[in-house]
Amino acid sequence: MTQELQSIVGSAREAFAQARTPADLENAKAQYVGKSGRITELMKGLAALSVEEKKSRGAAINQAKQAIEAALAERRQSLADAELELQLKAEALDVSLPGRVREPGGLHPVSLTMERIEQIFASMGFDVADGPEIESDWHSFTSLNNPPNHPARSMQDTFYVDIQGDDGIPYNLRPHTSPMQVRYAHRHVKKHAALVAAGGAMPEIRVICPGRTYRVDSDATHSPMFHQCEGLWLGENVSFKDLKVVFTDFCRTFFESDDLALRFRPSFFPFTEPSAEIDIQFQSGPLAGRWLEVAGSGQVHPAVVRNMGLDPDRYIGFAFGMGPDRLTMLRYGVSDLRLFFDGDIRFLKQFR
Repeated sequence: MTQELQSIVGSAREAFAQARTPADLENAKAQYVGKSGRITELMKGLAALSVEEKKSRGAAINQAKQAIEAALAERRQSLADAELELQLKAEALDVSLPGRVREPGGLHPVSLTMERIEQIFASMGFDVADGPEIESDWHSFTSLNNPPNHPARSMQDTFYVDIQGDDGIPYNLRPHTSPMQVRYAHRHVKKHAALVAAGGAMPEIRVICPGRTYRVDSDATHSPMFHQCEGLWLGENVSFKDLKVVFTDFCRTFFESDDLALRFRPSFFPFTEPSAEIDIQFQSGPLAGRWLEVAGSGQVHPAVVRNMGLDPDRYIGFAFGMGPDRLTMLRYGVSDLRLFFDGDIRFLKQFR
């Protein structure tokens, strides 16, 4: 290889070494082995030489071309390796960090309580009913013997929505699940209308209505959104004695303790008469000796029975309403209701 060709090869290697990107390398390549490159021009000049000179000169040019192409391939590989190294550094894993574990999910503690309530009452023959959370004024109040402007409505101050019913009164976010008792009773009466018309006895109404409810209230033991479960048992011969038996059995099953006392304390509810608050007392444990209010109850008011489409002179029974949130607090020893709705995973995962 002549000194000229050695100079071209050395120049090419230097140009390739200075290339920092594949695009720069391709530009440098074009200067030497491209269509107008220095080696290509030398190849074109062979046409003017004799046969012997073509052989020797052509062999030297080919040797120089191969050396340039080898240097080009080496630089291409070097740039590719450098690019891979940068990519690996950018995507590097710090194996000293703790692994990211996908922990199993679980039901919310209030959902666990709701399921438990439904299972217990289902074992006693109660249906489970569900219904709309946006209710008419009639279903939320009037049908429950709580007419417009009745002072008892202030006890259940709720949220209203920008939708008016046929009576011109805005719909509300239901303050209790009692409207479902009325809706369920209407469906029940309609379902068995033919049987009653034929002289048969209508089957008893036995249902619980769990769900979300809303009131304008917020503190450690109250939330604007909370849960409630109401129950209804209507028939031709259902008494307060049945209420005591049913609710006592429920409480002892729910808290898994027979060491539990119940007290029915006189109270007032527009939709029942007589009415009673239900208190429980644990005989052992951290809450032993304290009476704790867990539910309201009473014999269904004749006006409410009539609004359900039934004859109050023939059908009688009881209703009750309890707060699953309150029962959850008692079951798990939680002192602040707001913990259930703050969304703190550290708190909630304890109940998985």
